[in-house]
Amino acid sequence: MKAKLVVLFMILSMLLFVLSACGQDTAPTANDGSASTNGQDQGQSTNKDTETKKIKIGMSIDDLRLERWQHDRDFFVQRAKELGADVIVQSANGDDAQQLAQVENMLSQGVDVMVIIPHSSDAMAAAVDAAKKEGVPVLAYDRLINNSDVDVYVSFDNVRVGEMQAEYLVKQVPKGNYFLLGGSPTDNNAKLFRQGQMNILQPYIDRGDIKIVGDQWAKDWQADAALQIMENALTANNNKIDAVVASNDSTAGGAIQALAAQGLAGKVVISGQDADLAACQRIVEGTQSMTVYKPIKLLATTSAEVAIDLANGKPIKTQGKINNGKIDVPAVLLTPIQVDKQNMMDTIIKDGFHPFEEVYKNVPEDQRPKK
Repeated sequence: MKAKLVVLFMILSMLLFVLSACGQDTAPTANDGSASTNGQDQGQSTNKDTETKKIKIGMSIDDLRLERWQHDRDFFVQRAKELGADVIVQSANGDDAQQLAQVENMLSQGVDVMVIIPHSSDAMAAAVDAAKKEGVPVLAYDRLINNSDVDVYVSFDNVRVGEMQAEYLVKQVPKGNYFLLGGSPTDNNAKLFRQGQMNILQPYIDRGDIKIVGDQWAKDWQADAALQIMENALTANNNKIDAVVASNDSTAGGAIQALAAQGLAGKVVISGQDADLAACQRIVEGTQSMTVYKPIKLLATTSAEVAIDLANGKPIKTQGKINNGKIDVPAVLLTPIQVDKQNMMDTIIKDGFHPFEEVYKNVPEDQRPKK
């Protein structure tokens, strides 16, 4: 009998122990194996798991030796950082092989999106292919990348840029000898500028009002190449050139050097583009007629925003599509502005693109506009 009581007592004790354990609160185990001590810690752990991953952007730039791209880089990086992204920037210094190698290097660093300003619109198709193999979307910045599956193209309406250049010149010189000074033959934008220029010039040519006395393209948009081209053109035409359709400010600068050597700077109308500081100085001094100002800050900040949306898989609001020889690329196209001496203050200076003192530094103070 005594033995039975002992067994019954042991059974009851075990039952009470199990019931006590079942009623006890148990601490959840955190991912690192430690126990959270309260519900607040649990919530914090969940928040960390759902936080948006910090975006890493690779930015491959054709050539940072050109002033233009320095502005783009600075504005782009600033906006990307404001949006919480990191940016890796590399310059290819105008070398296709180096640019492709740099893109591959950035892909190996785990970038979430590639932004490419191509040296060659054709050669960088290989860079797009490399990115696609890694599942990384590509934004073509300002210059379209041909024959590739690029995801989006952000630029200005470059055909309109060319039209603005020619429109300005024909207003100043509706009849005469015109020399066409194109940009880099490897840059798709140079071809778009030419298309726009000819949209305006062709009717004048057909009527016989304008005669094209030369047409050459400057390698890599180099001022030195433009200088040599212009020197040869002046010699070939006995200095009888009334207008130079220069596709950007760098080529305009080289051409103006050649014109100045013949005493023709300021007498021959000449276009430009990019609103480089030196070009703006030439415009207010009277040796360059105009430039096309593409608000670089707008382009760069818009591109940074689009790049981050691409990385996050968000839809992009576009303004149509541009065919690159392989696909119709969704495009975000911004509006350029024609700038000359008359509206320099209301555009370049007002936007803070260049400071007043720098633009007008070679103009006597009594001839400067009021701030």
